[in-house]
Amino acid sequence: MKKVRILSLDGGGIRGILPGIVLTRLEQKLQERTKNKDLRLSDMFDFFAGTSTGGILTLAYLVPNEKKRPKLTSQQAVNLYLDRGDDIFDANMWDKLRALSDEKYDAAELEDALADNFGEATLSDLLKPCIISSYDIRNGKPHFFKQHKSDNEIFNFKVKDVARATSAAPTYFEVARVKNDLGTPFPLIDGGVFVNNPALAAYSEVRSMTFDGVTPNPSAKNMFIVSIGTGSESKKYEYKKAKNWGMVEWIKPIIDIMMSGNSKTVHYHLKQIFGSLEKKQDRADYHRLEPQVLTADPEMDNASIENMTRLKEDALSYVSQSEVDKELDEIVEKLVKYGKETTH
Repeated sequence: MKKVRILSLDGGGIRGILPGIVLTRLEQKLQERTKNKDLRLSDMFDFFAGTSTGGILTLAYLVPNEKKRPKLTSQQAVNLYLDRGDDIFDANMWDKLRALSDEKYDAAELEDALADNFGEATLSDLLKPCIISSYDIRNGKPHFFKQHKSDNEIFNFKVKDVARATSAAPTYFEVARVKNDLGTPFPLIDGGVFVNNPALAAYSEVRSMTFDGVTPNPSAKNMFIVSIGTGSESKKYEYKKAKNWGMVEWIKPIIDIMMSGNSKTVHYHLKQIFGSLEKKQDRADYHRLEPQVLTADPEMDNASIENMTRLKEDALSYVSQSEVDKELDEIVEKLVKYGKETTH
């Protein structure tokens, strides 16, 4: 059966190293399986979705070089974090003193890293259709960047601006103000405030699309979804402490609760959707991979060299588990199988 192959990546700050390592392993396995060392993730998935750090990774996989091939390998994409993370999340003494009245980090380092890697590429240049989330604070509604709509200049933005907007996490970075090709400004913040796990948004978007070789407006039985988390765990808070929290004390827990809560809720609903399908094979075509943070500090902004190394080691430990390795092999076989069945 022809299926739309979908890759969805959660938000999670510097913990983007975790899905980045998982996808590096997946790309390696795909290259070995197909005996094609030049194969990239964009060759094997038909649609991508990302929020925040997952949005940055998505764009990194899809931005083209001058030959209209992926500019970055999966390893180079995760190196964006390993090479630049400590500069992006570097708060000097003044930043720490003003943190309660302003954003925690200067966005200049983040913007420099995005400009260096994405240049002047626009959404319309990306290699595959995708949806990247953010939130429009002026109009009070979600804002989704859609590559498949970007032939209209109203919906076309520079890739570096899309990445800046989807990762403008409240309290961490100032609001992003980005413009479309017409010059219309949009004040946007991190999509993680409402859809940290964008897999359900991807499912909904694909339902309204047409893909070559696939029934128009495909349903779940015509989809294959790989959703990858960032090791987020639901933190526990004691009633005795929380009952006396004021606005300042609630800021950090609220952000954590929104992100982890949404990720788990989306996973639950997709399990329900795919679990209700008639055929066993179709029910098995939703994969949720959630790397575990074992030795690293799970804080989204702890980008010390030591902690990034631990995040990398935790991710490598995760993919080395026999059951995870087996699932990655299963994903590889399905990607190859469904790729052969679908004509592009």
